[in-house]
Amino acid sequence: MIHDIVNGAIGQNDDGQPVEWKPFTVPNAITFVRLLCVPVFVWLLFGQDDRISAAILLAVLGSTDWVDGWFARRFNQVSEFGKLFDPSADRLMMLTVVISTWIDGSVPWWFALLTLVREGLVTLVAIGLGVVGAERFDVTWWGKTGTFFLMFAYPLLLGGASSVAGADILRILGWVCGVPGLVISWYAVTEYGPIARDAFRKALSNTESSPS
Repeated sequence: MIHDIVNGAIGQNDDGQPVEWKPFTVPNAITFVRLLCVPVFVWLLFGQDDRISAAILLAVLGSTDWVDGWFARRFNQVSEFGKLFDPSADRLMMLTVVISTWIDGSVPWWFALLTLVREGLVTLVAIGLGVVGAERFDVTWWGKTGTFFLMFAYPLLLGGASSVAGADILRILGWVCGVPGLVISWYAVTEYGPIARDAFRKALSNTESSPS
């Protein structure tokens, strides 16, 4: 949904060491494959009218969200491209899933709308910080936790709207993950507000103090 925003200036890792652009790495390839699965999800849901297969694919994508980041750190393949590509791909996947399940009727409109508004706010803030050249910052623990719950809530609710045996249990589990996930993700927004404000002010201050 949502995820590894870099701490510090562009071109540095968490230790302050320079990071190369390097788009052609294994972690970026993994992210690309996950991104290619998004239209497959849409095809399964609308083209095949197969909610349970779409839900299974979505659950696999959500449960493997950590793989590319772990691989990059474990095998020293962290790249500046990956730091931008991975969260962008995750956000695109989340938006597609929310809109698709809303249209499909698998999730109620208010749940999808609150998720979309939250994602939209975070995206606008990220774009605004990028435009002014502000430093990017780490996703908070609350932000990661909220996204984690939501990434399981949607496939569970989708499976709960299918005709598969045990659909009622899937729906209950979906709400067990969905309601806390939505509340936590919105709480994370309140954490990001002051952080983004300080980063924005710092960027403006640096711009004003720099020689013309």
